Amino acid sequence: MTETAVENEQTGQVQAPSSAVSDEQLVAMLVDRARNEGLQLTGEGGLLQQLTKRVLESALEGEITDHVGYEKHDPAGKNNGNSRNGTRAKTVLTDVGPVEVRVPRDTAGTFEPQLVKKRQRRLTGVDEMVLSLSAKGLTHGEISAHLAEVYGAQVSRQTISTITDKVMDGMAEWQNRPLDPVYPVLFVDAINVKIRDGQVANRPIYVVMAVTVEGTRDILGIWAGDGGEGAKYWLQVFTELKNRGLGDVLMLVCDGLKGLPQAVENVWPRTIVQTCVVHLLRNSFRYAARQDWDKVAGALRPVYTAPSEDAATERFLEFQESWGTKYPAIVKLWSDAWAEFVPFLSFDVEIRKVICSTNAIESVNARIRKAVRARGHFPNEAAALKCIYMALMSLDPTGKGHKRWTMRWKAPLNAFQIAFEGRLTPGNN
Repeated sequence: MTETAVENEQTGQVQAPSSAVSDEQLVAMLVDRARNEGLQLTGEGGLLQQLTKRVLESALEGEITDHVGYEKHDPAGKNNGNSRNGTRAKTVLTDVGPVEVRVPRDTAGTFEPQLVKKRQRRLTGVDEMVLSLSAKGLTHGEISAHLAEVYGAQVSRQTISTITDKVMDGMAEWQNRPLDPVYPVLFVDAINVKIRDGQVANRPIYVVMAVTVEGTRDILGIWAGDGGEGAKYWLQVFTELKNRGLGDVLMLVCDGLKGLPQAVENVWPRTIVQTCVVHLLRNSFRYAARQDWDKVAGALRPVYTAPSEDAATERFLEFQESWGTKYPAIVKLWSDAWAEFVPFLSFDVEIRKVICSTNAIESVNARIRKAVRARGHFPNEAAALKCIYMALMSLDPTGKGHKRWTMRWKAPLNAFQIAFEGRLTPGNN
């Protein structure tokens, strides 16, 4: 063995080498030994922990040198008013598990390390890991067990809760951020979650997603309701969006939410409110026997793909004649929603594709439902909103969705610009 790498005879692990070895030499040496001798990479005393310890202590040494103004063992440090005063041991939780580092001190007690701050017990990577696992739907207990199993780190549920609570500040900033002056389309959808408020009950969390002028999708905000929302509630939500800079919306797609059209008319008078066709179809299946689903879907398809409102009316009368006796509730459902269903029939097929495409909103809902189901129910409204916010922040991590949307946007953009007479350009409003 060399002087710079001493092997522990009992454990077979490599102990910290002499500080005379540079970081580059250390990495090369340990990686080479890992290849040749099967050096332990993870766990107590493993390669990753040693590298992390060396990097942290080297950085802290650089900080104390800048602070006192001289290199270690430099005679220039004598009688200069402040000098090194040894080190103190401190264990911090990192991505590779707990690591003990020696933190330098000075005689004046004025040294404030920035990499590993005083009273800091976790490096930022651990917090990011906890938030990522939480966003994927793991409970606090499951996160704690995962960190213990994989990294050997004991992190309590309370600590995990404290970490995730930090996102609330970011959520408040996100919920109040400035918006674009105009959006071609807004989608308003609801996810039901179980909240324990005296007793466990379903509560809707409303998600507003926009299609931007660039063709991307953007979540504008989330709001909790009680299930009895009316025009006053939606007027509050839309006024909030307008106060954040949203001056115009070309089309707003929703699922027949009570009082919403009246609120939209007050805030954005020129906006067209469109009932979501996919929701209409799904709600229709609630009233039909399972063996008739394909037949009902086939009979309704000519209605929502008709070239005009008149043609759609004719096709709907044909549906009513064929299925009205057996399923009168489906006929009533479409009749009640007809005024908000037909607007998109007067537009170009490219606009119809954007209105009827559910890929974006369904992928958002799927991510939210996955996170919500893992929790079962929430103690309060704030906990539910925090969970959903973290799920939304983890959407499209690779950016592939963003790229795919923009590639398909030019044709719809031209159609919107022509159909809505230049309203996509704020200066024309």
